[in-house]
Amino acid sequence: MRGHLPDENPGFVGRRTELERVSAALADHRLVTVTGVGGVGKTRLALRAAHRAADGHPDGAWWTDLAQLDGERLLVPLVADSVDLADHTPGMAGTGLGRRLADDRLLLVLDSCEHLAEPCARLVTELLAAAPGLTVLATSRRPLGVPGERVVALDPLPPAGRDALELLRRAAGEDFPAAGPAGEICVRLEGIPLALELAAAQIRLQGAEAVRDQLGTRLDAPPAARFDLLAHPERVWPSRHQTLRAAIGWSHELSTPLERLLWARLSVFRGPFDLASATAVCAGGPLDRTTLPDALDGLVRSSVVRPPDAAGRLRMLDTIREYGATWLDRTGETATVAERHAAHFRDLARRAETAWHGARQLRWYRTVDAHHTDLRTALDRLLRTDPDAALDLVGSVAFAWSCRGRLHEARDGLERALLRSGTRGRARARALWALGVTLTLQGESGAAQEVSERCAREARYTEHVESPPHEGAPPGDRGRPGDLTLDAAALAGLLALTTGRPMAAYVVVDHVLDAARGGPADSAALLRCRLVRVFALTGLGRLAEARERALRLRARCEELDEHWTRTALEYQLALTGLLEGDPAAASGHARAMLEGTRSLGASLGVALGLDVLATALAAAGDGERAADVSGTGEAYWRSTGQPRRGLLGLRALHEKYADTVRATIGEPAYEEIFVRALTGLPQDGLDRALGGPRQD
Repeated sequence: MRGHLPDENPGFVGRRTELERVSAALADHRLVTVTGVGGVGKTRLALRAAHRAADGHPDGAWWTDLAQLDGERLLVPLVADSVDLADHTPGMAGTGLGRRLADDRLLLVLDSCEHLAEPCARLVTELLAAAPGLTVLATSRRPLGVPGERVVALDPLPPAGRDALELLRRAAGEDFPAAGPAGEICVRLEGIPLALELAAAQIRLQGAEAVRDQLGTRLDAPPAARFDLLAHPERVWPSRHQTLRAAIGWSHELSTPLERLLWARLSVFRGPFDLASATAVCAGGPLDRTTLPDALDGLVRSSVVRPPDAAGRLRMLDTIREYGATWLDRTGETATVAERHAAHFRDLARRAETAWHGARQLRWYRTVDAHHTDLRTALDRLLRTDPDAALDLVGSVAFAWSCRGRLHEARDGLERALLRSGTRGRARARALWALGVTLTLQGESGAAQEVSERCAREARYTEHVESPPHEGAPPGDRGRPGDLTLDAAALAGLLALTTGRPMAAYVVVDHVLDAARGGPADSAALLRCRLVRVFALTGLGRLAEARERALRLRARCEELDEHWTRTALEYQLALTGLLEGDPAAASGHARAMLEGTRSLGASLGVALGLDVLATALAAAGDGERAADVSGTGEAYWRSTGQPRRGLLGLRALHEKYADTVRATIGEPAYEEIFVRALTGLPQDGLDRALGGPRQD
């Protein structure tokens, strides 16, 4: 199936009538919004309806979780990312996203819109106008208010019906009779799914009769004042619906003091978290490293925290997190815990950057990706409270974000941090370098040139201030470039390469490499400079020298188990093979490059690799596979929003050999294969492309 939807919750129960209503509404309306109070099951119903409707949308059903956003600034990039549009164009707005979706027939699910109702309404209005084949399914605690919107109001499960009882049975793992404590629990909790799950967790611990009796005491009494803390008008807790508030408050009271403290502190996380992050952020006072794991286990047992996934990550539902955040505010710890959260993720970003050069690169790259939401949350806080720390954080992760295709977020964070921070030195030079790379990847050569020059000046200033030539140093050691100068040169070289100036690229990196200390791969900056020199040699037509240097550098990367540079070198070796008339070698290196870019999740790299592979297959006379790979490559290029790139020589070769195989297998056959690959699943096309032998 084309698209991406989360796996369905196996605990989905009932909702047959509501599911039919949503399905029918999706068939007749382009915007359907499922509304209801927190905890009523909007997300589950929307997910089930999306899975059911996916086959009716040729371009798939795609899920966007908006709960991770605390403002509208990154709304469009998040939606673009969720539909696999790794858009590398600068300044993408809703209209730009609409243009990208204009010819698609897909279902876009926007989950948890309530805190962004107005910006969501504006975006949906733009997208529906720009993309006639688009259907939007939203969940929100209130309607979006867009003309043509069909609202499906979701009520709790019938309290005395079999569905509420079945949900309680499944969640508790016990088979209860309808007449008895379990049935009374369903009635007392008014059939609200989240409330029933919380009760089920207590049933596992105390038994159904004890839970019924406690709920009776709790719900029959006037609401405690602390439950009213969550009675925000309209948006979160309608005053007519106090049962869920009471049920969550009851679960809170049943938690131990340490569990309640941890619940409050965990509310600072907006995305999934692991035990290490929870400990770093939440430990303090009586909640220390020895008591915290047991408290966390208790919250998992009581369904306050969702059980860990395969990677050991846990999370809280938004409704539960909101409750904890209110209690955190009551304790007066909101600022303190938020500061610890920001400090932890700043430290994580620093460790990830340090580990970039070596065997742990891929693991840390994936760690940064997994914690993306909380890294962004930490950055937003530091931009308000400590811009210098914000510059340090974003400078540490922006290159990884750009590699992952998150260019808009990298650029936004870097530009804001550079504007607000007045610090000079290493953090500023590094951030300027990362911004220059991001702008270059976006095709903003003019802005990138200005940033490149600033980066070089900041690198010279920093290395002069931080590491001035000391008296008595050997003459050859004085004035040697450090990593900041090397990266500034690599940026200037990259920009020269992308603007068709290989000689300028060669001169700028060769100059600093001649003066640099250390071996060819002693630092990530050295590797990047040597990589630029290899590409510059290729562009200059010095192919034998380029290949020989690339093979030596690749061998060193393999010793280090370094992935990013090695993947780029495979691309260069594929280009060299093509230019030297060896399509078999080019194909092998292109596939190795594609394996690397797939593991890095780099859509732009995949698009580049598919182009060189398609050219190699065409040069070898394999017209059908060349057409298939070329069509898949076109799909990936469209997902980046960029025109095709690559060395000018490659473009000429691609056009030459494509024309040859079109003539060989016939234009109609070529077009049929090309279009089939273009409109099929890109991942399937990539799998087919990787089906050939790899070149060692």
